[in-house]
Amino acid sequence: MNSLSSLTGREILDSRGRPTVECRCVLSGGAWALASVPSGASTGSAEARELRDGDPQRYLGLGCRTAAAHLSGEIHQAFAGRSFADQRQFDRDLIELDGTADKSRLGANALLAASLAFARAVALDRGVPLYDHFAGLLGDIPRQLPRLTINLFSGGKHAGGQVPIQDVLIVPSSAASTDVALSQAFAVYQAAARLTLEKYGMRALTADEGGLAPPFPDAESMLSDAVAAIRAAGLQPGTDVALAVDVAATHFYDGRHYHWGSQRLDSGEMVQLLAGWLDRFPVVSIEDGLAENDWSAWPELCRCLAPRALVLGDDLLCTNPARIRRAIESRSATALLLKVNQIGTLSEAADALRLASGAGWRVTVSARSGETEDNWLADLAVGWSADQIKVGSITQSERLAKYNRLLAIESDTHLPLVAWPAAPAENSGFAP
Repeated sequence: MNSLSSLTGREILDSRGRPTVECRCVLSGGAWALASVPSGASTGSAEARELRDGDPQRYLGLGCRTAAAHLSGEIHQAFAGRSFADQRQFDRDLIELDGTADKSRLGANALLAASLAFARAVALDRGVPLYDHFAGLLGDIPRQLPRLTINLFSGGKHAGGQVPIQDVLIVPSSAASTDVALSQAFAVYQAAARLTLEKYGMRALTADEGGLAPPFPDAESMLSDAVAAIRAAGLQPGTDVALAVDVAATHFYDGRHYHWGSQRLDSGEMVQLLAGWLDRFPVVSIEDGLAENDWSAWPELCRCLAPRALVLGDDLLCTNPARIRRAIESRSATALLLKVNQIGTLSEAADALRLASGAGWRVTVSARSGETEDNWLADLAVGWSADQIKVGSITQSERLAKYNRLLAIESDTHLPLVAWPAAPAENSGFAP
């Protein structure tokens, strides 16, 4: 392989208007690539640490000039002129250069930008699609397209906290292609926008990831309104379109109780509340149903929900192999929400994927609330044969860039869509 010629960092803006990092990687043979990294609003405590400038006079301290300067400076100086056997060596050397457990010295945002830009440059140098190159990092080939999970309604940290939970998503479960799934999602979204206007007198204002965010009186209203929108679109809840829920419970947990409106629920009561949703609504996935450090209660959550829905870990797992091992051993989850920037490099994310897949878990490759127009996430989800992809709603260019890339990959490869969830033969009993 050609040696690395240069790495250059630049501060750019994400979908929320906040700074993030872009990296340009040039190989000695002339191939070059750009990659930009996302940033989350709902972040787990075990995530790798972004480096922010901290200058309150500029972007409220959120600037990324220092992280970008590390790419152009120290990281470039350490790597320029060197050849790397593979992505793993490149990422390992990045981690060693940083020298901290959470990547806070050089910044996880700088390291991930370099990791992604290097991967894309190598793929271009080899003349292969990025999804094929990503698959090769696992010694595999792309085998399937991920099932879409698409934001419909938002609350929590994504929408000003009008309800505790973060997102209700739709899962086009009967669709046989990404193209059909997106057309069904469009129909449901438009029906939901009309419902929002009629029921709440509110036009289609959206949250960070494009979800509609009217003033729901409670979380159950988000779910029942989602079911109503599916029906209004001429589709069958639970058969054509199912629901997924991102509870993000860490953000309303005080260490002992979950603050659920005027109620204070203990862990067992929270589990029973979520289990009840599976009886009343066509929910096939519950993400972060309990707080990230409420470890003792997660096995009970898994026992109650797992036969009927994915028990998906985000803040609980943070794409961190050590936390994933603990969850496997304690039987605390059945699915991993994989966010590469939670761990900081492609190789470490690949290790997390192998652990989860080896345990028989489903894997959802996920975007963040602060995204860019870069579409590498779609290639990653296909290359790593993810079961689901979570990008956001079907509005906003930073989300559509990923969906449009999936459409292009589908057209080029004709790969099948993951057969999940298993649709019931008939179920008309869901509220409302």
